[in-house]
Amino acid sequence: MNRFTILGAGGFIGRVLTASLRADGHEVVAVDRAGLDAFLACRFPAGHVINCIGMTGDFRLRPRDTAQAHVGIVAQVLANVEFASFLLLSSTRVYDGAERGHEDATLLVQPALPDEVYNLTKLAGEALCLSDPRPSVRVARLSNVYGPGMGRDTFLGQVLAEGFLSGRVALRQNLRSAKDYVALPDVVRLLPRIAEAGRARLYNVASGTNVTHDAVMRCLAAAFGWSVTVAENAPVQRFPRIDVSRLRGEFGAPSTQFLDALPALGAGVRQEVACLRSMKPAGR
Repeated sequence: MNRFTILGAGGFIGRVLTASLRADGHEVVAVDRAGLDAFLACRFPAGHVINCIGMTGDFRLRPRDTAQAHVGIVAQVLANVEFASFLLLSSTRVYDGAERGHEDATLLVQPALPDEVYNLTKLAGEALCLSDPRPSVRVARLSNVYGPGMGRDTFLGQVLAEGFLSGRVALRQNLRSAKDYVALPDVVRLLPRIAEAGRARLYNVASGTNVTHDAVMRCLAAAFGWSVTVAENAPVQRFPRIDVSRLRGEFGAPSTQFLDALPALGAGVRQEVACLRSMKPAGR
């Protein structure tokens, strides 16, 4: 069994990844936000480091914190930590505007746009890793990860929470918009294998299939009876199909079918919403 160090172990992916590795018998050092400074100052062998730290929905309001999370911490780990391998979790959002979703595709960014802070800092963190001469330093670009406990700062998390709270969903994006979704159990299964034995430096971790908002809402309406409205002149947001041939060739592509799993995921979120309602003080 190997030693793993999980940075961001208190987050959505890090928490489940930590539990899975321990269940498999690995030694796991779980580093949350409170323990990060101590970890960076301690020079013990960290084994396989998987960096799950990242900013999501609040990156527009906290650009400096986003830069520190996506770039500064990466630089510190690469410079100061003794590891067997280092795997940075990035995002397939960097393919926004690109013609292809392959790892070698040319990417487009516009620094003047506030929304680009996320992509630019993710790519800067990637550049630090991919310019490092050590072949055990790698990057995994994750598509939209779904599973129990996902936050409302994602499109799907927000849709599910809104639907169970009100029985209806108001979309600000066109129904023709489409995303790639990957199940959390598939991600948790693949990340340690990439960290331990990846032959490449950069991997897409995705399903390889884009699902339209229309298909998502039809599935949820059939399962839960929700109504859906779309804002007038709502923009279409579409990404190129994410190429998973590199991942499939080495480790096998994710196997969970998103639309098949969506009703059960929704039922889990319904229980979470019900619990939150029951905990709310009366009269508030």
